[in-house]
Amino acid sequence: MEELITRDNVEQAARTVRELAPGFEPEVAIVLGSGMGELAEQIEQLACIDYGSIPHMVASTAQGHKGRLVLGTLEGRRVACMQGRLHAYEANSAQQIAFPVYLLASLGARVLVITNAAGGIDPSYEVGDLMLIEDHINFQMMNPVISPEPQLGPRFFDMSHAYSPALRELARKAAQSCGIGLREGVYIADLGPSFETPAEVRAFRALGADAVGMSTVQEVIAANQLGMPVLGISLISNPAAGVCDEPLSIEDVSRAAELAAGNMGRIIRALLPSL
Repeated sequence: MEELITRDNVEQAARTVRELAPGFEPEVAIVLGSGMGELAEQIEQLACIDYGSIPHMVASTAQGHKGRLVLGTLEGRRVACMQGRLHAYEANSAQQIAFPVYLLASLGARVLVITNAAGGIDPSYEVGDLMLIEDHINFQMMNPVISPEPQLGPRFFDMSHAYSPALRELARKAAQSCGIGLREGVYIADLGPSFETPAEVRAFRALGADAVGMSTVQEVIAANQLGMPVLGISLISNPAAGVCDEPLSIEDVSRAAELAAGNMGRIIRALLPSL
């Protein structure tokens, strides 16, 4: 398999993006999860690029993910927004999933704001809650920086503060200014695409997880290798298996995410001027 995360490959992808948006250098990178793509439509767009047209990136096949890189301004900040992401369950490698983060950093982005839809493991969580991610558990057992010779960052790096405490504090203030409550907890990433069993959810709770999803950790690992501060927010789109007796479906997850995505967008917009 092609070694995707190399300096040459990242630079080639960056050149293509710069050709389509000459002179544009983003300050903030945003990754929008399932059902949250509407925020990208609010950007004053300079360019909108399908993932598949960028060298070394693959197209998104996930439901509710448009698979476009949107460049422009929002709340006075130059942003590069991933309108949808890549997942392991689409048969993507860890490097394919993380490659966009290296691209966004190469373009100039210095902060990563990352979102996802997740199942609530904590029984007190309700559908529509927003959870500020304090930390994560990589139950996918995939790491994008595994490589014979790391080129874009150190091989060994600290993950003690994978999600920036300073950015979390700014997010709390932004949420308060919007009158929106924020939960705080630990996110665990499973491979998917099957939803978790009740026994798995009980095990995840015992491990210390508050919400479970199928994304995010690869991108966050990449950002930490690059020294890019990360803010992560999960939208609780459903109770995890066993927390309630109702069967889970991707349609219900997408519908709940779309209904609650407005609050996520309001917080991000309120936060942007302080980044």
